[in-house]
Amino acid sequence: MPYRNRVDPGGDLHAVSDRGMLFGNRGCIHNARGEITRKPPVDRWIICLTEFKGWRRRLLQPGQYTELFFLDELTALAAGHRPCFLCRREDANQFRVAMASVRGVAHLSADEIDRILKPERALPADDPRRRISLLDIGALPDGAMLRQDGQYLLKLGGALLPWSFGGYGAGRPLDAMDAAPLWLVTPPSSVAVLKAGYAPLFHPSVKQPTA
Repeated sequence: MPYRNRVDPGGDLHAVSDRGMLFGNRGCIHNARGEITRKPPVDRWIICLTEFKGWRRRLLQPGQYTELFFLDELTALAAGHRPCFLCRREDANQFRVAMASVRGVAHLSADEIDRILKPERALPADDPRRRISLLDIGALPDGAMLRQDGQYLLKLGGALLPWSFGGYGAGRPLDAMDAAPLWLVTPPSSVAVLKAGYAPLFHPSVKQPTA
């Protein structure tokens, strides 16, 4: 049976067979039996490669960080994570430069980025500040994640693609969406980073936009 360490765009953990293309962690949140039992003890929520320098590790070792898996980087960003500065240094630096630019500062440390993202990902899913109108979705960058009627949706061009642990479904044009409330899932700072040009890793089930 799969471990409950697969992450949905809202940041919740599930036990499903699909592993996804990336992994990361939030510190140690499991017990000696590999059960998720505690809240994250650290603010450093990162996105890592599943393969790096041939390193191998046994999952959910007692006292070690809890390995979490994501469908793709859009999922991980929506859940409030950011690129790792060890195994994804180039991407992490691009993310840092983009976030510093949109915040009008010359430089941000990894800890400063984590402090920015922490309150944004902690905002309740139905908080009014997450509500977004259909008219405003067109201004969102490709890769922003939304939610409607319990379904996560990826914004790509003029359509929204339904998310699942196995990949993305066929897109639905924005003008064909119904009037049910829409909520922005991706933290605002990560949305701004995407809008500034950061290029995330898309799952193969969706064709990545080209510049």
